Amino acid sequence: MVNLRLRQSLVLVSLIVAAPAVAGEPIPAKPGLPDLQHDYADLKPLAQFLVGETADWVQFTKGAVWVGASGPFAVHQIDRDRNRDIAQVNLPGAACAGLAAGFGSLWVPLCGDKPALARINLKTYRLSVLPIGPAAAEGGIAASLDSLWLVTDSSGSLARIDPQKGTIRQTVTLPAGSFNPIFSDGVIWVSCFAGNTVTAIDARSGRLLGSVTVGPHPRFLTAGAGSIWTLNQGDGTVSRIDSKRRRLTATIALGLPGPGGDIAFADGRVWVTMSGVPLTLIDAATNRPLRQWVGPGGDSLRVDHRTVWLTDYKAGTVSRIVPWNQRGIP
Repeated sequence: MVNLRLRQSLVLVSLIVAAPAVAGEPIPAKPGLPDLQHDYADLKPLAQFLVGETADWVQFTKGAVWVGASGPFAVHQIDRDRNRDIAQVNLPGAACAGLAAGFGSLWVPLCGDKPALARINLKTYRLSVLPIGPAAAEGGIAASLDSLWLVTDSSGSLARIDPQKGTIRQTVTLPAGSFNPIFSDGVIWVSCFAGNTVTAIDARSGRLLGSVTVGPHPRFLTAGAGSIWTLNQGDGTVSRIDSKRRRLTATIALGLPGPGGDIAFADGRVWVTMSGVPLTLIDAATNRPLRQWVGPGGDSLRVDHRTVWLTDYKAGTVSRIVPWNQRGIP
């Protein structure tokens, strides 16, 4: 069901949940980087939007920010210029993995008894659902120039989806435990949580190009400065891969092990979020962490135009933050 809402006050956005830790498994402590830590409450948001019981997964489209939410399952569209929550599209299941934009639509992987892929037309807000679902929560979907790419099972089946027909045009076999794809400069990169690797696939042919060993349990990825960056949930590090030579060039300790989190690149900087440590800033020129903010909040983010859009998963909010307003941020 589609519910469009126009508002004149600042509102909110949110997307749904990442997979919780395995029952009974302790969540590692996040020591972070004490010498670089500041109070997250010092970052006063320009705007904050309450979207539901939880908020997770953020994606940009032209002039807008989309965020997933639960209570009810939905995605919200925020007008970036006017700071308004302008649309809500209700979903038939939980938006449980990263979003993608492309081919005139927003694509939302859904978890549940029957995993599926929701397609939302960005002009009409019309919702359609494809019977092609994600392998698990905390996965993602990538849009290349002619296809969508989604891992559909724990064995590592990477489906190449025709966005017009909504059918699988090719299946690429990856290492078991691969989940998260991104597209950058003609290549699909997929992290393998189980194998501690990232695999590169030619986006035109679907041919495997090779793999790179990174830190333990890589999950989320971003691209920038000629590199692929992975957030490694096993030890809370970030790995940097030279995307041309396909080799590891740096491992950056952040002290952020555990489930959830997100990573994004913009303007020569890498931004990492984790619940309880909402923001960590890395200088891509030196691979050096510059600052870390601690406190309630965090879990997913996107960065653009010197603005960070950051969810507080537990509070069900998304905030628009300009960290550069703080002293000492280059």
